[in-house]
Amino acid sequence: MTATSVHSISNIVPGLYLAFDLGANEWKLGFSPSLGTAARLRAIGAGNLDMLQREIALAKKKFNLAEDAPVFSCYEAGRDGFWLHRWLLEHGVQNIIVDSASIEVNRRARRRKTDRLDAAKLVAMLCRHHAGEKLWSVVCAPSPEDEDRRQLHRDLEEMKAQQTQHICRIKSLLCCVGARLTGEIGPKFPEVLAELRTVDGREIPPALRQRLLREFDRYAFVRKQIMALEREQRKTLRHGDEQPFVDKARKLLQLRAVGARSAWVFVLELFAWRRIKNRRELASLAGLTPTPYSSGESCHEQGISKAGNRRLRTMLVEIAWCWLRFQDQSALSQWYRQRFGSGSIRQRKIGIVALARKLLIALWKYLEHGEVPEGAKLTDWKTKLAKAAAQPLETAMAV
Repeated sequence: MTATSVHSISNIVPGLYLAFDLGANEWKLGFSPSLGTAARLRAIGAGNLDMLQREIALAKKKFNLAEDAPVFSCYEAGRDGFWLHRWLLEHGVQNIIVDSASIEVNRRARRRKTDRLDAAKLVAMLCRHHAGEKLWSVVCAPSPEDEDRRQLHRDLEEMKAQQTQHICRIKSLLCCVGARLTGEIGPKFPEVLAELRTVDGREIPPALRQRLLREFDRYAFVRKQIMALEREQRKTLRHGDEQPFVDKARKLLQLRAVGARSAWVFVLELFAWRRIKNRRELASLAGLTPTPYSSGESCHEQGISKAGNRRLRTMLVEIAWCWLRFQDQSALSQWYRQRFGSGSIRQRKIGIVALARKLLIALWKYLEHGEVPEGAKLTDWKTKLAKAAAQPLETAMAV
């Protein structure tokens, strides 16, 4: 046994340690009172909380622990979300949610992987975690209210992706017979379709025409829902004074280049409920931290980690391009032009990620400390919302 293992065993907090391996139909449970003790492995039906409580009581009896002994648990972040975490906390279990990408794995090519081994390994790592070792990243769970507020913009993001799919499918089906649309797909698409001709001058085949009309109906339905959600979003920003995040979103809206959608995403995905200590933690949450590789004489950069909030990172890159256009006199835009403006397309794309990281830090300082980014222009958020509401869906931009 190594000195580190002896030190970990001596520092472990007395109690029952429980690790979950959550499946769709079955949960694997791993129990252990300390490091060096073989894990007690059990299986219960997924979501069977009564059986879970019975297994915890039986495990305490098995390991000769008091009935009121503390219980420490963990499970990997996944599709089960945060409901189990909240239930465990309400019932006195000290639970943590672990980022699965941060868990150490065996580097051998053919490692064994089963649910039983996963549960046993996880409970051993949980013991080491409570003994003071830094093994993984712990996920910060939002409150039920903060989690629920994220549904609107996440649904909006998915529906916009569906709208793009419908548009591309309609155009692709027409291209298969040599027909092309000259403009955008609008409400008069059925009339336009009746006048379209194939490459040899024939009408669109009847079965294909019916399929295109069905595809257009799905597109029109998704478009209607998108417009309804965007109206609800603007209404909340304009009149939702009782919502705690609205003031921060309005403050972001005062910056040119930041629109209603981006301000909403920035606040609800990050600034409304996360307590950020420093800029390194901020960049890590967005997945914008560098990943250097240095071994022997080999030393190079592998790009950004991308181990963060994908929605936030995507929006930051989009707003960085908008920042160059609408805040061209700011210090951040001048820094980008001096360093990357004369470079190749690849260098400018690399530079925009660096600008996005700097912009994220600037927005954080602006919201938390009131520091307006150097040289940035401010505008009235009410006027910006009115302009966005007056523009068509396809042409609405952050101005």
